[in-house]
Amino acid sequence: MAQTESKSNLLVDGRWLQQHRGDANTILIDTRPAKEYWEGHLEGARHFDPFPFHHKDTSERGMDEFRAQLEWIFSALGLTGGESVVFYENDSGMRAARGLWALQYAGHRDARMLDGGLEAANAKLVTQAEKFARTDFRIKPNPEVFASYAHIVDRIGLPEVQIFDVRSDAEYFSERVRAKHGGAVPMAVHQEWTSAQSAAGQFKTPAELRANFERLGLDSDCEIIPYCQGGYRCAHAYVALKIAGYQNVRNYLGSWAEWGNRDDLPIEHPRRKR
Repeated sequence: MAQTESKSNLLVDGRWLQQHRGDANTILIDTRPAKEYWEGHLEGARHFDPFPFHHKDTSERGMDEFRAQLEWIFSALGLTGGESVVFYENDSGMRAARGLWALQYAGHRDARMLDGGLEAANAKLVTQAEKFARTDFRIKPNPEVFASYAHIVDRIGLPEVQIFDVRSDAEYFSERVRAKHGGAVPMAVHQEWTSAQSAAGQFKTPAELRANFERLGLDSDCEIIPYCQGGYRCAHAYVALKIAGYQNVRNYLGSWAEWGNRDDLPIEHPRRKR
């Protein structure tokens, strides 16, 4: 069994890709910026950069809009729900993780990432894009992988729920404020999202990830809710937690772009230890 395959069924490695990329049921999605895609991508890959599609409103109305957006995106990408979809970028980064999480939230049963990205693929890049047909993708929302601001407000302080802030230290300690308010969600455990990556740009092993999360005090018996600024870095943390064997993980889509711009939500202000 290949190393990255042993990490999780959410990840594939270069060997898996070589074995399956010719399968009619395997769809590759390049999540890098358009400029990079057109400079060279894996043969047959379709393009979707999730960064332009920010969404910070997790109210019921806001989520209706998000679900409609996902139906439009995945229909434009020609997905039906019955294929294996592999997202990739230059490494095991937040863009591919956001694509994976979004497709899982949409109810798709086989969304994965290429662990290590293009370097792990070890394949010739092309500049031509293959034609494919648009579909009528209908989502079946999976509420178990999603957290709204209301969900978090109702659970702050409960012993069976832990909030996980994966922003930079500067954001967490309000040295860099990217919303109306600085600060953090009360009682959040903090560690920057990049701690889950190896020096080679892959996810660390399950044992390494598990040991790190346990050192932070994250309990696998709890519901873990990662958040960041815009829902991308915490999508990466969502994947990392799943790889480490944490079963109950919910990505807070709105993250600090929502929480920190509201006046009616609780905020604490962590300070660095001197």
